[in-house]
Amino acid sequence: MYKRRYLESQIINLSKTFPILLLTGARQVGKTTLLKHISQQTPFLKHHYVSLDEFEIRSLAKNDPGLFLQRFPAPLIIDEIQYAPQLFPYLKAEVERKKKMGSYWLTGSQQFHLMKNVSESLAGRVGIVKLLGISQAEEKEAPFEKCPWSPDRIKVSKDYESISILQIFKKIVRGSFPRLLHRNAPGLDAFYGSYVQTYIDRDLRDLVKVSSLSSFDKFIRVCAARTASVLNLSDLARDSDISVNTAKEWLSLLESGGQIFLLRPYYKNITKRLIKAPKLYFLDTGLVCYLTGWRDSQTASGGAFAGQLFETFLIGEIVKSYLHRGIEPRIFYFRTKEKIEVDLLIEKNGKLLPVEIKLSSSVRSGDIKGITFLKKTNFTIGNGAVLAPTHQACPLSKDLFIIPPDAIS
Repeated sequence: MYKRRYLESQIINLSKTFPILLLTGARQVGKTTLLKHISQQTPFLKHHYVSLDEFEIRSLAKNDPGLFLQRFPAPLIIDEIQYAPQLFPYLKAEVERKKKMGSYWLTGSQQFHLMKNVSESLAGRVGIVKLLGISQAEEKEAPFEKCPWSPDRIKVSKDYESISILQIFKKIVRGSFPRLLHRNAPGLDAFYGSYVQTYIDRDLRDLVKVSSLSSFDKFIRVCAARTASVLNLSDLARDSDISVNTAKEWLSLLESGGQIFLLRPYYKNITKRLIKAPKLYFLDTGLVCYLTGWRDSQTASGGAFAGQLFETFLIGEIVKSYLHRGIEPRIFYFRTKEKIEVDLLIEKNGKLLPVEIKLSSSVRSGDIKGITFLKKTNFTIGNGAVLAPTHQACPLSKDLFIIPPDAIS
C-alpha cells in the first residue's frame, strides 16, 4: 500500500516552474513509485514512463538520443537517467523549443557524474530534489508540517506515541526502504544481501575498476562500523587495505549515491567547516545493521554498537525532515579541542539550535555540558533539545527540552 511522501507537494510545485525535474536518491527508496503516484493522482501532470534499466531502451538513449525523445515524447518520466548522459543536450533543446513546464521527470540513483552533466547542460531548467528512505512520520502517516523539524517546533503538551527501546531498534534493524514495509516483504538478509550486490554490480561497475569491486565491499563494511563517528581517512584506508586517495574517492561515491551523509563541524569560518573532519552517518540503519552483523533488535539494543545506531537513526530522521520538504539541511556538529561536544547544531534564522542524542531515558547535567558550554560563548543560541527514548516531551529548562524520537517529523 502506498504511503504518502512529504516530497509530493514540492515535486508538484517545482513542476509548475521548471520544465525538467530531477529526483535523486539511492536505489529502492521509492523514487519511481512516488513519481508514478503523482502522475496518476494529478490530472495536469500525467506522464508516460520509461526506464533506462532496460538494455534496449538504454542503448537507444545513448546511441540516438534524438530518436529516443521522438519515440518517447513528453510528458515523460525517465528512470535512471545516469545511464544515458547523452540525453541531456537533447532534453535542453527540446524544452527550449516547447517551453512547457513539467515536461520531463528524471530519476537518478548515482550522482557522481550525473550532477556535473546536469549543471553543464540543464542549468536554470531543472528543479532538483532528493528522496531518502521512508521517514517514521511518513510511515505512521503523521500530518504534514510545512517546516522541517527543529527544537523550536517542539510541542511539550502533545502526547507522542509511547514506544519502547526495543520497538525503536526493530525500526533500526529493519531500515527505511519502503519495500520492507509491505506485508510480503522479503527477509532482511535476503533484501540487504541483494541490495548490496546490486549496488556494487550496477551502480559502481562503471565508476570503480572491476578488480576493485571486492575491495569496495570490504570498504563499505568498514565504513558502516564507523557510522556516527568522526571520519579519519587514514584509519579508514588502512583498515580497508586501500590508499587514502582511493578511500576519499569511494566515500564520494557513497555520498553521491545517497548511502551516507557527512555532517560537517560548525565553525564561523566557512572554510574551516570544509577542511575539518566531518562525522560519517549512513542514511539507512538497516543497511548498517546488515553490514555490521547486527541482525536482531534485542541484541542490537543491548550491544556495544547501540549508541551509534540510535544516533545514526535520529540524524537520518532529521535529514529526511529537511530533504523531504525540498530543503537542504543546515546542520553541523560541534566539538572543541578539549572534546566538549554537541551532537547536532541546526542553523536557523541566525541562531544555533543545539541537539543532544542520548540512549537513556534519564538525562543528567553531564549529558548536556556541551549545550551549557555553548550558552557561555558569543554564539546566538536558541531552543535546544535532548532526543532520548522517553514517552513524552518535557522541559529541562525554559529553553531546553527532552523529547522522544517519535517527535521528529
